[in-house]
Amino acid sequence: MEKNLTTGSVLKTVLSFSLPYLLSYFLQTLYGMADLFIIGQFNGVESTTAVSIGSQVMHMLTVMIVGLAMGSTVMIGQAIGAQKKEQASLAIGNTATLFMALSVALTAGLLFAVKPIVAVMSTPAEAAAKTVSYLTICFVGIPFITAYNIISSIFRGMGDSKSPMYFIAIACGANIVLDYLFIGRMGLGPAGAALGTTLSQTISVIVSLLIIRRRKTGIALGADNFKPCRKTMAGLLKVGVPIALQDGFIQIAFIVITVIVNKRGLNDAAAVGIVEKIIGILFLVPSSMLQTVSALCAQNIGAGKHERARLTLGYGCLMTVIWGTAAVVVMQLDAERFIGLFSDSREVVLMGGQYMRGYVWDSILAGIHFCFSGYFCAYGLSGISFAHNSISILCARIPLSYLASKYFVDTLFPMGLASTVGSGVSAVICVGVFFWMNRRLRAEKR
Repeated sequence: MEKNLTTGSVLKTVLSFSLPYLLSYFLQTLYGMADLFIIGQFNGVESTTAVSIGSQVMHMLTVMIVGLAMGSTVMIGQAIGAQKKEQASLAIGNTATLFMALSVALTAGLLFAVKPIVAVMSTPAEAAAKTVSYLTICFVGIPFITAYNIISSIFRGMGDSKSPMYFIAIACGANIVLDYLFIGRMGLGPAGAALGTTLSQTISVIVSLLIIRRRKTGIALGADNFKPCRKTMAGLLKVGVPIALQDGFIQIAFIVITVIVNKRGLNDAAAVGIVEKIIGILFLVPSSMLQTVSALCAQNIGAGKHERARLTLGYGCLMTVIWGTAAVVVMQLDAERFIGLFSDSREVVLMGGQYMRGYVWDSILAGIHFCFSGYFCAYGLSGISFAHNSISILCARIPLSYLASKYFVDTLFPMGLASTVGSGVSAVICVGVFFWMNRRLRAEKR
């Protein structure tokens, strides 16, 4: 399972590592979209809105967990690259201890706060009760969501991006079957969607643990590895906390935008919720490249191969720009066709098309700053990623979304552009920091 990513063709290594992650991210996105698609086949706009808002809250929690787990991917990757197996074992054990404690605390706190969360989201009154039901069931499944993501982060840190793909494939298949059972056959609505999500995650984690027990991982774990080590925990949190805060901040910005849109009415809320799901697919390559660049660069930095790390970043940026350009062309030509897959409401489809045409440009610019963020994290400089995202959110995304909603009441197109401008700010900052880093590294060699 352990794989050395510091030798051979850089382009081939990037492709071979990123493709399984790309497929796993696609499956994870499909997993989330299944709830929205299936609920739209059997229920009305209020149920679609409930699942849309509830899944956005869950997405925020998930990306923060994934961000925090980035510390594990980087720390394990650097240890593997430097051939320090004992250090890798300690990082894996401490990761499991840290995240299991965190998941229990999150579950208890969020179950207590579910109704205030729904209120803060400015959920339309018609969808409020169903949103509460959806979130309550999903919150119960947080330990399993956490378990899946830490298992995946550990595998990627060890150079294995295929196993997480298999685990999410199991969850995705189970979720679709259970959604049709609970929503279609049993008529449970949003509660059925949440139940399908929670049970499918549980099945995936159980299967992944059974597979891990049968495999030779190349890493020996003992009881001592699970005992909290101050230095190891500090290393995990140094990288993970800024990324988790960054991702949380980004999702809060999206939630603020959702609140702004929700106040415009049920149709606008449903339209934005659907577009966010589709954008999840368009962000497949940027998200996979963030993880790929982070994991590959971490091993190469651990092995002292800085030029190879920079080349990895370059290939990552090139691939995201090509993908983003293709996405822009497709959505500018026929965005409504994709929106129509999730709703038969003419108003929702119209508003969704407007929002998508402004938002889709973000798939190019976000791809660039995603790759740079992965590169910075591999060096343990995740604070840079937090900084540029914070600046873009506070100076562009939120204020521009508010102004667009206030002055363009008949269209969602300007609100979509607000996110694109925010990513443009991040991309410019990232490029500047990259050149500063390289000048500093060259000066240190002299």
